[in-house]
Amino acid sequence: MDLSPLQYGLGAGAGSLVGFTLGLVGGGGSILAVPLIVYLVGVKDPHLAIGTSAFAVAANAFANLLNHARHGTVKWKIAGLFALAGVFGAFLGSSLGKAVDGQKLLALFAALMLVVGVLMLRGRSASGDPDVVLTPGNAPKLVGAGALTGIMSGFFGIGGGFLIVPGLMVSTRMPIYYAVGSSLVGVTAFGLTTAFNYALDGWVDWPLAAVFIGGGVLGGLVGARLAKALSGQKGLLNTVFAGLIFVVAFYMLYRSAGALGLIG
Repeated sequence: MDLSPLQYGLGAGAGSLVGFTLGLVGGGGSILAVPLIVYLVGVKDPHLAIGTSAFAVAANAFANLLNHARHGTVKWKIAGLFALAGVFGAFLGSSLGKAVDGQKLLALFAALMLVVGVLMLRGRSASGDPDVVLTPGNAPKLVGAGALTGIMSGFFGIGGGFLIVPGLMVSTRMPIYYAVGSSLVGVTAFGLTTAFNYALDGWVDWPLAAVFIGGGVLGGLVGARLAKALSGQKGLLNTVFAGLIFVVAFYMLYRSAGALGLIG
């Protein structure tokens, strides 16, 4: 579809908001990408919104991955196996997602957002084994968790970091700071796989993705700076952001129910 200059400007603004929330509270911020593209930018086709956001989220994840790699918080072999298994799952999941009616997909996406909101309210333990390595014992767990997470990520067109982080922690007992850094390998791989699959049907708006990414970089810098200043209020920030996710999710359910003729 052809977007106006105003819509591309709104796309940059939406990207800034997503980047800001990612920099401020960490994982979960990218869940806002699809509803912002649909309801703020005005992209009518949910599949186009999902394909475009998948590429944008992958690009932002890759930028964050480079930062984590410099700090040595990426377990490359573990992350690589998890991502490799998940890529096949992401292709399968995105193929299934493309076959689902767009409004029904948005309703399911909203339900998923409610789950993310609940997870944001739960604290995550920082304990674990910082010296964990890839072994014959944890490899099958990584493959299974990676494939399942990839299917979910591809179906909904999300990065899936909120699923990948606990998946890595459960499979290997690594601490959360390594799980967050390592999860970005999967988020990047799953997002690119989903975007590629959607692009095969023309469901990626590349200029919109570009301005969204640009806005996300700027927003992320601001959010990260503010996060340092408010480091003692992390719990409060997560609670506020979870509340925002709930509001957006219920709005999406309302709009989707109307589009599907479930309410007048």
